[in-house]
Amino acid sequence: MFGNKNTFCNLTGRVAVVTGARRGMGRTHALALAKAGAKVVVSDISQEECQTVVDEIKKLGRRALAVKCDVSSKTEVDNLIKKTVETFGKLDIFVNNAGICQFKPFLEMTEEEWQRTININLKGYFLCSQAAAKEMAKQKKGAIVNIASIAMGQVGVGFQGLTHYCASKGGIVAMAEAMALELAPLGIRVNCIAPGAIDTPMVADVKKDMKTLESTLAGIPIGRMGNPEEISNAVVFLASDESSYMTGSVVVVDGGWLAG
Repeated sequence: MFGNKNTFCNLTGRVAVVTGARRGMGRTHALALAKAGAKVVVSDISQEECQTVVDEIKKLGRRALAVKCDVSSKTEVDNLIKKTVETFGKLDIFVNNAGICQFKPFLEMTEEEWQRTININLKGYFLCSQAAAKEMAKQKKGAIVNIASIAMGQVGVGFQGLTHYCASKGGIVAMAEAMALELAPLGIRVNCIAPGAIDTPMVADVKKDMKTLESTLAGIPIGRMGNPEEISNAVVFLASDESSYMTGSVVVVDGGWLAG
């Protein structure tokens, strides 16, 4: 589907950054953007694992760069943007994907556990989006894609044992809507993707418990977990000019979970 300059969602000449890209959905997002023609900066907390993904991208004939970054640190986020521009000259696409998901009953949750999740999942998106938008504003064009979740409250759903996670994902959506209003005059679009149950290392515990797995699948009309690539297709679309009239939107990719 991607990779030829005549194909749908062509990203040739664009420069993209993906956080949390050393494995799981972040890795597939990075690969999908590269296949669509983009130069990709692969970022996560492990330089070595990021480099492995960069090597995969280079085998596709695309340029890529690995940059270690803790998204909860403004210093490291600023360095990520700096290295991106130094290497590729600009920034067109930023995919906020880095996040953690650790189950803990609400009444047993510590302040430290709450804060760590908020720092990475929500503050990290703020720091990255702000730094990316300041760079994109220089060229009056850019696309920010936030990976949220159907666990976003209101039209989404809540999950027991994930109060901090749900709060962070709901915050991402609300923040993106406000960002979209402020950044639209600068030519910068901001959209979210709300995945359902996706088969990544993050859901390993769910798959280990047969009752939990069966309960999860029972709520998905399509009857299976999604593949990371199915989310990456939406990332490429929102990063491309094919979605040029979309900003402040939440694209749900969940196998019908919310419809059920």
